[in-house]
Amino acid sequence: MDFLPKGRLDAFADGVFAIVITLLVLDLSIPQIFESLMPALAQQWSVFLAYIISFAFVGSVWITHSSVTALMKQETSRSYRLTLLMLFFVSLIPFTTKLMSFYLSHPPTIPDFHGMDILSMFLTENAIARSALSAPVTIYGLDLLAASVTMNGIMKSAIRTPGMLLDEAASNELNALQKRQKFGVLIIVATLICGFFLPVIAVGGYIIVSINFFITPTIHVAKETLKKNS
Repeated sequence: MDFLPKGRLDAFADGVFAIVITLLVLDLSIPQIFESLMPALAQQWSVFLAYIISFAFVGSVWITHSSVTALMKQETSRSYRLTLLMLFFVSLIPFTTKLMSFYLSHPPTIPDFHGMDILSMFLTENAIARSALSAPVTIYGLDLLAASVTMNGIMKSAIRTPGMLLDEAASNELNALQKRQKFGVLIIVATLICGFFLPVIAVGGYIIVSINFFITPTIHVAKETLKKNS
């Protein structure tokens, strides 16, 4: 097995994450008005919501990747390629974020429901929303899923390749991290399935995914720090 240095890959990955987060914030535009600023900003709720979800997700992937590489002493050509593939999907997030936020901020026209019963109104509204929002919401979710799955692949590769990790303790810690990562992947899959039928609800699922991915490694690091200090 030919091993490669991990310093250059870490630096490259950090640079890509920084650029992606910078591109996300560029979609937040200033309203071209001189009064009633707050209502104008409130009208851009979908853009801010998509930004928060994507920022939390990209930040969580960066935290996870940093946690993984901290347990590694070297890389392989396979881990190089997996990392590049993961960064490919991460670099698509600004585009898929903009796609989803655009369609959320331009909802479809709802027809007049005069004379219709409540169930028929709900089914009609959902059908219209699904036809307009299902594709962009699903594309966004597939991007998050692909980035998460390739991140999981990086961890599997590190665990299964002898001599890649620092020690046995690092292997155990990475196994625990991978199990936590799998839970988030399952949430994304469930959210994608939901997105085919209730795309607006799926956006709420992406919020849960981002919060879970962002908070979980942070809590784990805090617990480990408390154990070491106690």
